[in-house]
Amino acid sequence: MATKIIYFTVNGRPERAEFPVDCPSQDVKDLFRSAAEAGPHDILKLYNPKGNIINISPQLEPNAPDCCYQLEVVAADCNSVELALALGFDLSSMEKRLQGLEKKILVEAGETPAVVYEMKKQVDCFREKLESVEHLSWLGLFKELSDGTLKPSPFYHKKTLRKTREECDHVREKFLQMSSLEVSEEVRQYLKTPTFDNWQWEDAEIMVLLQVMYTDLDFIAAFNIEPDVLQDFLFQVYRHYNNIPFHNFKHCFCVTQMMYGLIWMTDLKSKLDAIDLLTLLTSAVCHDLDHTGYNNAYQINARTELALRYNDISPLENHHCAVAFEILEKTESNIFRNLTMEQYKRIREGIIKCILATDMTRHNEILNKFKSILPVFDFSNKEHKDVLMMILIKVSDISNEARPMEVAEPWLDCLLQEFYNQSDMEKLEGLPVTPFMDRDKVTKPSSQTGFIRFVLFPLFLELANLFPCLEQHILQPVQKALDYYTEMEEALEREKQSRAQSDKTRSQEADGEAPRSGQK
Repeated sequence: MATKIIYFTVNGRPERAEFPVDCPSQDVKDLFRSAAEAGPHDILKLYNPKGNIINISPQLEPNAPDCCYQLEVVAADCNSVELALALGFDLSSMEKRLQGLEKKILVEAGETPAVVYEMKKQVDCFREKLESVEHLSWLGLFKELSDGTLKPSPFYHKKTLRKTREECDHVREKFLQMSSLEVSEEVRQYLKTPTFDNWQWEDAEIMVLLQVMYTDLDFIAAFNIEPDVLQDFLFQVYRHYNNIPFHNFKHCFCVTQMMYGLIWMTDLKSKLDAIDLLTLLTSAVCHDLDHTGYNNAYQINARTELALRYNDISPLENHHCAVAFEILEKTESNIFRNLTMEQYKRIREGIIKCILATDMTRHNEILNKFKSILPVFDFSNKEHKDVLMMILIKVSDISNEARPMEVAEPWLDCLLQEFYNQSDMEKLEGLPVTPFMDRDKVTKPSSQTGFIRFVLFPLFLELANLFPCLEQHILQPVQKALDYYTEMEEALEREKQSRAQSDKTRSQEADGEAPRSGQK
């Protein structure tokens, strides 16, 4: 039977553990517990040579005697006098009381109630978390991935457009405190899926997750990106997203997270080089910087400063690019500062192409170009790769409907709020009213059915033709979303017709036109 040999130290004492590769997790933990002479309730933590905490499990990587893991007992002797004095009560007496209470319940009820099993399960879960995180923190202990979806705040109108200094300083401090945390493997894997729920995460936490993406794609090592420079870059990005309902920092994260997921799901690491992947991820991060909540049509019709500056040509997207490179011009936030001139030139060109591709007026142009090269697509062809990268960011940018409905629907509410704000402003200023933003004409389902059927689905379909694995991950959820909103639209129409019929009947009765009983 194949076995693993693990070398580690306990209090400086060298130890050696050997176990079968298919050994149960609990047996492996018991083996290490025995080596540390630890009790059943003590908390163990295992560190790799880099000082990062790793799980004690059958998946441990075999190592050599000169590259030992370090095992520590970090929580033991909970019945000490010092702890009792600090807490104000004796834990051992409390444990005895709980045991007595449990026995009394068992005698009276005839069986252990489900709630007791649930409490024990939670205690075991908490112990496992203590053993798998380095800090007693949000990420390891209190962030439950199964939490219900948190709805977005409806109070954007009470916030200033630009983030205040106090708001930024608070988030920055929180982010820097969290930035050294070891993110669990569960979160890392979850981050690669389209089902990721952004509503569970605060802005500082989101910045940590963005940092994880750059790390897990090996950009830190490949491009010599210093951790403090990456952190400042992410903070500046956060600072330059505004307090608006939809095109905000959370949207930036969602687009980046979907891009990150696509990279892993389609195994792009084996098809594109690292520069292309860095271009894709950074483009997603920066693609809506300093968006004010009013689209290009408004910018052009209102003759805003942006429209004048960019001659009505993709004013928003050009502005997003400009803000991105203003951030990257500063040494302290320039994650590309260690690239060669040729690498920087290539990545700047790629980011500009990707961000400008998010202008929806170019949608058909880009999609038709992709469809024309799809039958002969060649990953070694630069023009083909450039078009693919534009398609990838377009898919990521409008990918909310590929997510679970409880994640996607709140985003639609945010988008409609932003749309309605614009149409209200257009009416107020006497500008042409954008039809799909008019609160008097647009409903939630009507805003989605046409968009999904004629824009989103055809785009996703072509990408899935190149990467068939995406059918289950993005095409099927989008089809479900279309069915959901189609059904909602039909229900609203039936309700509208029923109401109209009721109004007509009441009107006839009021006018004395309703037929009397027995009348022919």
